[in-house]
This record gives sequence, structure tokens and C-alpha cells, in this order.
Amino acid sequence: MSGATKLRLVPARRPLALIKGAGDLATGVALRLRSAGFSIVMTEIPSPTAVRRSVAFAEAVYEGEITVEGVRGVLADDVDAIRSLIAQEVVTVIVDPDTTVVRVLKPVLLVDAIVAKRNLGTSVSDAPAVVALGPGFLVGRDAHAVVETCRGHTLGRVITEGEALPNTGVPGEIGGRSAERVLRSPGEGILRTHLTIGTHVHANDVVAHVGDVAVTAPCPGVLRGLLRSGLHVTEGTKLGDIDPRASCDNCALVSDKALAIAGGVLEAACALLGGVHFE
Repeated sequence: MSGATKLRLVPARRPLALIKGAGDLATGVALRLRSAGFSIVMTEIPSPTAVRRSVAFAEAVYEGEITVEGVRGVLADDVDAIRSLIAQEVVTVIVDPDTTVVRVLKPVLLVDAIVAKRNLGTSVSDAPAVVALGPGFLVGRDAHAVVETCRGHTLGRVITEGEALPNTGVPGEIGGRSAERVLRSPGEGILRTHLTIGTHVHANDVVAHVGDVAVTAPCPGVLRGLLRSGLHVTEGTKLGDIDPRASCDNCALVSDKALAIAGGVLEAACALLGGVHFE
């Protein structure tokens, strides 16, 4: 109609979620929260040890940026850079082991996704909504809600009383294999890798060395995850994992476990915040 007022969509400011950790589980959480309307900032240590590096925003610490499932994650040097990247709607990663940035950014949601199996400093007072992943957190003291990370019928469920199941130390079963699909360090030393993520391997293929000791593939499949070469590791450190299903496509996708946990985080966030609100 002539002379009618044109309506213009004005982008709303997204609520801010701060995620501690940027490994593969944290990345799954970041992707789901972002798709639900949150701006995402993730904190990391100076030398992250993500195994599934192709689907971990932690790699931005080394590379400057990484794209996971079509979403860019970019490293920021300071708070001004964080705010600039938030405005660009990319996932922002900052090296901040003590999460000091929480006092400046004041997020509405804080997610402890370090998955250290113990609380490394998260408090229920850190944000209006605090959600933690896995064991080591008590609801009401450490977080407002905890999300179960143990595979099984309770995976991804939101816990509002008590705490998550204790860590079993047994990797989840994939393609009929559990602990035997995981590569672990035979001792202490510098890791030197010889293959890349996505490589098809046979049992006993040499994947890496720790010092002078070879690390071999325990079973056939696709190398789904592998620590970055040059890191100092200790005996028993998880170095990588093999997917016996042998599909390279899985290497570029966050896992079903990560998505289930992310769904629990989103459910908890919406319950605690009364939905996702835009200003």
C-alpha cells in the first residue's frame, strides 16, 4: 500500500553464555546453545589437550580460528576483541584458565564443560544460571544443575538434586569396542604423531611415538581423534581414539554423546532462565 510504513527487522542482542573448556563435548554444547540464540564465549588453557581436535573449538588457541560444522570459532586476545567477535556472531575463544573474564562479561549462563571429573573452581554464584557437566559437582553448591555425561539411559539428563554418576574410567562402546579403541601414552615424554585424523589404520600400525616408544593402533578403523604433536604427555594420557565403524565423515561431526549432553544443557538453561530472552 502506498505510503505504508515499512517494517524492519532489528537484530536482537543475544544472551551471553560463557563455557569453561572448548573440547569436543564443550563444542557440542556451544553449537547447540548458539543455534538456540545464545552468544558464545569459551575459555581455555594455554595448551589445550583436546583429542577430537577436528570438532573442538580449542584448536583456535593454536590456529587462530577453526570451523566446526560450518560455525567459526575465533581466538580473542582481550575483552575488546571478545566484544567485537560477539557482534560478528562467531564463537569466541580466549585463553583464560581461571575464567577471570566472567567478572567483566557477566554472562547469564555459565557452563563448566571442562569435564575434569572434579570442580576446578566453579561456583553457583558465577552467573544467574550455572550448569556443570558430569561428576564432581553438587547441585546447589557448585551449580544450579548438572548434566549426566555417563553413557546409558541417563546420558544427557538434567540433575536438579545431588550429583552425576561417578566416573567409571571406561570409554563408551563404539562399533563393539570400548577401552581397546583408545590410544594411551606408554610413558612420559614428547608426543610425535605420524598420522592425521581421518586416516584409516590397521591393528598394530604405528600412529605416534612418545619419546622413543611407538604407539600402535590397537584395532582397525579410522583415527577419529589424536592429540596435537609436540605436547608433553605422561603415562596413561589419552592420545587418541579409533572409530571401528571406519567412516571418515564422523571425524568432522560432533558425537552423539556431545549432542545429548548439549541438549541437557539447553534444557537446564531454559528452565533456569525461563527460556531464552532477547533484548
